[in-house]
Amino acid sequence: MTFTLAIVGRPNVGKSTLFNRLVGKRLALVDDQPGVTRDLREGEARLGDLRFTVIDTAGLEEADDESLQGRMRRLTERAVEMADVCLFLIDGRAGVTPTDQVFADILRRKNANVILGVNKAEGHAGEAGALEAYALGLGEPLRLSAEHGEGLEDLLDVLMPIAEQFRERAERDAPVTDVDVEDGEDAGPRVPTRARPLQIAVVGRPNAGKSTLINKVLGEDRLLTGPEAGITRDAISLSLDWGGVPVRIFDTAGMRKKAKVQEKLEKLSVSDGLRAVKFAEVVVVLLDAAIPFEQQDLRIADLAEREGRAVVIAVNKWDVEEHKQEKLRELRDSFERLLPQLRGAPLVTVSALTGRGLDRLQAAVMKAHEVWNRRISTAKLNQWLAAMVSAHPPPAPGGRRIKLRYMTQVKTRPPGFVVMCSHPELLPESYRRYLINGLRDDFDMPGTPIRMTMRSQAEKNPYKDKKKSTPSRLRKHLGKRPHGE
Repeated sequence: MTFTLAIVGRPNVGKSTLFNRLVGKRLALVDDQPGVTRDLREGEARLGDLRFTVIDTAGLEEADDESLQGRMRRLTERAVEMADVCLFLIDGRAGVTPTDQVFADILRRKNANVILGVNKAEGHAGEAGALEAYALGLGEPLRLSAEHGEGLEDLLDVLMPIAEQFRERAERDAPVTDVDVEDGEDAGPRVPTRARPLQIAVVGRPNAGKSTLINKVLGEDRLLTGPEAGITRDAISLSLDWGGVPVRIFDTAGMRKKAKVQEKLEKLSVSDGLRAVKFAEVVVVLLDAAIPFEQQDLRIADLAEREGRAVVIAVNKWDVEEHKQEKLRELRDSFERLLPQLRGAPLVTVSALTGRGLDRLQAAVMKAHEVWNRRISTAKLNQWLAAMVSAHPPPAPGGRRIKLRYMTQVKTRPPGFVVMCSHPELLPESYRRYLINGLRDDFDMPGTPIRMTMRSQAEKNPYKDKKKSTPSRLRKHLGKRPHGE
């Protein structure tokens, strides 16, 4: 998915119908009654060869108070700010209304890429509305019929150059991972620069305080916050100097409980978290101190480990926790039990509201990044391997002894190691975990993902090829000799 398209407009102009057309299935409810859509709905859209994320939004209404309509409008405006492209739909049969003119002005201020679409424009009934749409000052309008699928080729032509722009952005922002290393290289980590800043993703459940935390780090209210769960819908990146280190930090949509959303939407929220994780070097999993380590938290932390990113666990809303020491012991025990693959990862308590603990969080992020880049010389690794094998030799399944002969580091970001051994297919997973945990403890590599591969290195036998050929040649030679010689 190279970019995100938000469909916006007044109620009942056909946004959900077009959304369903783009995703190829009826995910959104459609009805003649206005105001059916109240929340933001995401889907994976296909248009020709183009793949992108599309967001169906609530109808824009002129309400800015605390009423339901006012809250729906704020969520829609948030989607406009977060989306890469906005498709502003008007009703071609109704023509341009005063409300359309108000929201056209809003869109010009909030989003650089606005496409004007005139829906229900099939036949002669929509011609007048299409002509009126020029007056909105949003460029040439596209005549569409979401109901009949007309005008989608024109929409594809407009989106293609925009998609290319965001594809280049994605390639530029992608972090460098799985870096090959050679023995004797400098063991120091990559130093972040303004051109290639340290990339951090803040992920977690809705209302855990991600946007509030980032605002506190920035020192200003750049991201919208509020009591509504799910107010952030798409990943947004912001650049800053954090403690003198150039950083690009990603705010992400929250992962929601399955009990509260449809299965499809849950998968879409997970995919949004995945996109942010793939753009990050360090992933900060933000928990709510009152309800830590729910299924969503475990899933996103495991996802970051499997993607090979450094992980920091941050527990927010610590300022309102009454029994701090008891709660901290409980958190550490739960962490070790539920996420053994991240054993030793930093666990930091913070308050996004007051800013307490942000210095510890910054130090934990920098430490995690340094460990993620860690390089260990081959000489030290093999001294360590000999000691580990001596202390606890590998098992001998079926009486076949497994010899660990040699070890070297082949990658960083995250650290990757290769162990040359006999019968690698027989080595149990428990022994590989024993070696990985030993690396964490002995080389100060807590929490970072470690990749370890076992490879076969059979001892070379100089007579291997000759053993099969020599007897046959000898028999042939002896067969030519006279009997009795």
